[in-house]
Order: sequence, then structure tokens, then C-alpha cells
Amino acid sequence: MTSSDADRLRDLALLRRVRDRMDREFAQPLDVEALARGVHMSAGHLSRQFKAAFGESPYSYLMTRRIERAMTLLRRGDLSVTEVCFEVGSSSLGTFSTRFTELVGMSPSEYARRARTAGAGELPSCVTKQATRPVRNREAPAVDVHLA
Repeated sequence: MTSSDADRLRDLALLRRVRDRMDREFAQPLDVEALARGVHMSAGHLSRQFKAAFGESPYSYLMTRRIERAMTLLRRGDLSVTEVCFEVGSSSLGTFSTRFTELVGMSPSEYARRARTAGAGELPSCVTKQATRPVRNREAPAVDVHLA
């Protein structure tokens, strides 16, 4: 194995560590600089390598994790959209709502309303989670989404 192969494998291991940290700590105030410091990379290098390895920026990946968790909380129905926004680590309701709408295809309040009226709680949570998983990179369809 050449040294460049070893460097690439080392970087991939570090990138997986960053991704795993985002999966675990999505509700914490994470930024690219802090994530990069944790693996001894510059923020620019981390962003470029992360996008090359996983197809999206660290910020986009983190927001997708937050939106997935928000969808679960909204289906549960015991928190307001604002409470869900802060529960998943977003600090701006506007940014949260915009990103949610981009990924899911409807606003968080519309998603919560449909989840309540569709009886989404009747399906096992693992089925609901897979069927309603958000899409990435602004690919949300502009069609009617049914939860049940």
C-alpha cells in the first residue's frame, strides 16, 4: 500500500468519525470548524473531503439528520413546531422550516397536521420512518405525500 492509499484510508476513517458524531450529537450546536478540530483537519479540507466521500456537505448531512428526528417528533404530536425546532438543535425557526420544506416537500406544521389526521401512529415506527425518510439535495417531490 502506498502512502497516498494509507492517507486516503486514514481520511476516510476520520470522515466516518465526523459523520458518526453528527449522527449521535445532531441536537448539539455543531459547526464545521468544531467538527474539523475534532479530527485535526481544517474546516475547508473537511468540507471538501466529506462532500467527496458522502456526496453532500457536512452541514447538509447534519440538517438531514435533524429533519429526520424532527419528523419523528412531529409524528408523535406532543410538541409544537417551535419546540421541535429547538429540540433537534436548530437555532432558527425560519431556517429549520425552510430546510424541512426542501427535504420533505411540505412545511413542518403541514407535516404534523397530516400525521395527526392520517393516524401515522398506527404503523410501526420503523415502517413510518422508512416510508417518510426525507430526500436530500432539494429533491423533495412537489406531490401529495400520504403517511398512511
